[in-house]
Amino acid sequence: MAGQTKKITIRPLEAGDLDAVIAIDTVTAGRARRGFFERRFAAAAKDPARFVYVGAADGGRLKGFALVYILAGEYGTAEKIAVLDAIGVEPEAQGQGIGRALLSRIDETMREKNIGEMRTQSDWTSHALLGFLEAAGFELSPWLVLSGDVSQPADW
Repeated sequence: MAGQTKKITIRPLEAGDLDAVIAIDTVTAGRARRGFFERRFAAAAKDPARFVYVGAADGGRLKGFALVYILAGEYGTAEKIAVLDAIGVEPEAQGQGIGRALLSRIDETMREKNIGEMRTQSDWTSHALLGFLEAAGFELSPWLVLSGDVSQPADW
């Protein structure tokens, strides 16, 4: 595996990577989320200390990305945590260790920032992503994410 990623460079994402990130995500997530990524890149530009955005490039071409933001004092805890907001690798580059290399760089950066926990969430039907996350050491959290329809008045 190490030989397969020899040409890949893990580097910070730049504003000019936005369209490539969106293109990779559109293919891997199955839907376009331009507004989401535009807002995230803008937030990172305003407060770079709270965001760690890395890309995997082969020459000048982006092959994968990972976006993480840092929270402090959320959900009743005083500890800082990292939140893996999005990760993606071009389909033809998957299975070459790029996702692992991205997460390794994120892990290294979090250790430098004295952050010991990273959380993420996924659609439970995203089996490939869930398998990747499990292989990367993620486990089910004791926290459950709940959602409710607030578009109509409550009937209680």
